[in-house]
Amino acid sequence: MRSWLIDYRKHKYLYLMIFPVLLYYILFHYVPMYGAIIAFKDYRIAEGFRGSPWVGFKHFQSFFESYYFWRLLKNTLLLNVYQLLFSFPAPIIFALLINELAGRLFKRIVQTITYLPHFISLIVICGMITQFVSREGFITDLLVNFFGMGRTALLAHPEYFRSVYVLSDIWQSVGWGSIIYLAAITGINPELYEASRIDGANRWRQTLNITLPGIAPIIIILFILKIGHMLDVGFEKIILLYNPNTYITADVINTFVYRKGLGATFEFSYATAVGLFQSAMNFLLLIIANKISRKLSENSLW
Repeated sequence: MRSWLIDYRKHKYLYLMIFPVLLYYILFHYVPMYGAIIAFKDYRIAEGFRGSPWVGFKHFQSFFESYYFWRLLKNTLLLNVYQLLFSFPAPIIFALLINELAGRLFKRIVQTITYLPHFISLIVICGMITQFVSREGFITDLLVNFFGMGRTALLAHPEYFRSVYVLSDIWQSVGWGSIIYLAAITGINPELYEASRIDGANRWRQTLNITLPGIAPIIIILFILKIGHMLDVGFEKIILLYNPNTYITADVINTFVYRKGLGATFEFSYATAVGLFQSAMNFLLLIIANKISRKLSENSLW
């Protein structure tokens, strides 16, 4: 306690800068966790959190036994696995390619163009995607003219939803996601490249033996964090893109919680139970991924 007081007096202004951030997380992330108890209650607004009767694991059991459970679990996991296979490596590959560009002006132009989708409103992005893959959209035109596909609105068919979602996610995030990897690349000792050139290593060998190992800790940390969200898909984009025709492949846990909790039925307790199950599984996956990473490498979150 005494050492903390000494440190506080020495860096009191830094502590004051941290205070608003701590206050934000306490008020908007930790205090609302109290409301999770309604997952174990038959919540009624008039009776409040404390007055509503306890029902134990009734809502969890109802969800596990429902028709939607396996469909939601499958859709959520598949979307995240596809993102892990395609969206996650995309910024890494893009950062490596950008790093190899010699012209500074051309490099800045490419980076600026690829950053732009990140700053566009998600509603606008989804509107653009809907237009691109509509019956007369330019992506549909490309598929019809070059691959002989029948002309149709892609988002009207459940079998195309995952492809549209993942590819649009790459387009939207590849530039912005590459920033952290480019920053890690700049931190690599330039003398390593000079020594490798003296030994006769070409650019490909330098990338494999110097650049990739140099940014490996960042890749591992971000991979672990991604594993911790395997049951969490950004529902805003899915809600803006999906429709009843594509529920079979597009409906995920987040959208189900939204419909149950804030839809026509207002099943607050049931939706909270589903959301709590999702959070618990994400937390478990995060711990497992971190433990495996710590055993296989020297990098982990804790």
